[in-house]
Amino acid sequence: MTKGQGQGMNAMSESTTGEAAAGAVGERFRELYGAEPQGVWAAPGRVNLIGEHTDYNDGFVMPFALPHTAVAAVSRRDDGILRLHSAEVAAPVVELTVDSLTPGADKNWTAYPAGVVWALREAGHAVTGADIHLASTVPAGAGLSSSAALEVVVALALNDLYALDLRGWQLARLCQRAENVYVGAPVGIMDQTASACCGSGHALFLDTRDLSQRQIPFDLAAEGMRLLVVDTRVKHSHSEGEYGKRRAGCEKGAALLGVDALRDLPYAGLDAALERLGDGEDEVRRLVRHVVTEDERVERVVALLEAGDTRAIGPVLVAGHASLRDDFRVSCPELDLVVDTAVASGALGARMTGGGFGGSAIVLAEETDVPAITKAVEDAFTTAGFKTPRVFEAVPSAGARRVA
Repeated sequence: MTKGQGQGMNAMSESTTGEAAAGAVGERFRELYGAEPQGVWAAPGRVNLIGEHTDYNDGFVMPFALPHTAVAAVSRRDDGILRLHSAEVAAPVVELTVDSLTPGADKNWTAYPAGVVWALREAGHAVTGADIHLASTVPAGAGLSSSAALEVVVALALNDLYALDLRGWQLARLCQRAENVYVGAPVGIMDQTASACCGSGHALFLDTRDLSQRQIPFDLAAEGMRLLVVDTRVKHSHSEGEYGKRRAGCEKGAALLGVDALRDLPYAGLDAALERLGDGEDEVRRLVRHVVTEDERVERVVALLEAGDTRAIGPVLVAGHASLRDDFRVSCPELDLVVDTAVASGALGARMTGGGFGGSAIVLAEETDVPAITKAVEDAFTTAGFKTPRVFEAVPSAGARRVA
């Protein structure tokens, strides 16, 4: 759906923001549809600082928004027609009718915005069509929630244009349903909530069971640190089988242990719970161990940040990666190479971020060590024969908003 831009170490440029892109997106809308859009909206991708594969287990997560955004110029229609166009896809405008939207029928990029329209209508909101032009700088397949950004920006635009008066967490729920049911990807609630609700300069501590939220100050620059995202350029798709298998295994573990979700297993009682799983359940045992320990890691990071001990989160990130690699088994050689090389080169901590099977890793480092760590990672990829990774600084940014 979207394409990453540029290579090598760089901070997020102003051109990645929704505000900067609004004029160009509006102009392209006029070319496509012959009229001014009624507005332009932006929704960001996200980085998850800690809390991986916990969201569909009713657990804790801690994402923050990127400056990279999906941007949409939109006008409402009252004739039942939905017209869609993407700057990232070499194809003409796609025209659909809102009455014909059917889950599972669309296997193209259009399933994401069309799914949002379907979910809004299924929830009883009288959305009667729209003209939509989309553009995005959120790298697709990099574990940075490009699809959630696309869903949320469409949902926010329609929320405003149709005066639905839905709050951010409600839009996130509808977007999750669109991706679960219409697209067919069994994702949790974190990505859509992060895109809709994150605040600039903060990470979002989110309880995915009740969607209660707390904004945690996260200003690394003020403390002389940086957080890098290393996009391995290995692509993945959450709608394919491995993600679904992990989710099904977690649900099986909860059922075997007699709880509604793995979130309900206390960390202090983990060993006893694992012993209750019978012979032949080694895979389920690993999944349970990761989810319960990862929830504890999220709470530990929150406590450290609130205590002002930011550098101490580094080892927690590394422990999270080891759990994703060894217990959840969703890492890959490229992600492991980033983490191992960064830590060996002086990083405070590193781990994969996102669903796994490719995508990105994050690296927490002292500002002065960033050039050496970046070069070490790039050199390690060259030596291993991997594609050159894309490395950039992640700065906690604003969530979804109207920009024009």
